[in-house]
Amino acid sequence: MQDLKLISASAKDVDTINRLAILIWNQYYIDIISQNQINYMLDLMYSPKNLSEKIINKNEDFYLIQKQNNYIGFLSVQNKKENSWFLNKFYINQDFASSGFGSKILNELKEMLSIEKLRLTVNRQNFKSINFYFKNGFKIDHVEDFDIGNGFVMNDFVMLWENKKY
Repeated sequence: MQDLKLISASAKDVDTINRLAILIWNQYYIDIISQNQINYMLDLMYSPKNLSEKIINKNEDFYLIQKQNNYIGFLSVQNKKENSWFLNKFYINQDFASSGFGSKILNELKEMLSIEKLRLTVNRQNFKSINFYFKNGFKIDHVEDFDIGNGFVMNDFVMLWENKKY
């Protein structure tokens, strides 16, 4: 991947992930959900306290995406069962959108973890990301709505990628 790297994150990277989440969510989601929901979800999922708990308790494996010496995004995954994973988070600074970096990182992740199945959820109004996942071999598995509290609901597609080699 030349100057693009996927680096395992630890508790020392919480502030970096938090800053990236605030930047990227405010760049991207303002056209999809309200600013109030963005603020609520950032606090719910990306506060330093919540990120620390997830990393320390190994609830999710976090990775930073580095281009040259700059962090441009992050992702997190959970191993659900042997070689079957859930992609919880996958965010790249919009300054690097449509650069091919997302596909490169996704392929690197699949190879690094020997992933046979990868599931994710994506907002049904997030057409750009849905098309990205279609381009990378995902299919819509089903539709699901998640009550996340404070009067907010996530209206998502659950998408699935399966390695056809296995």
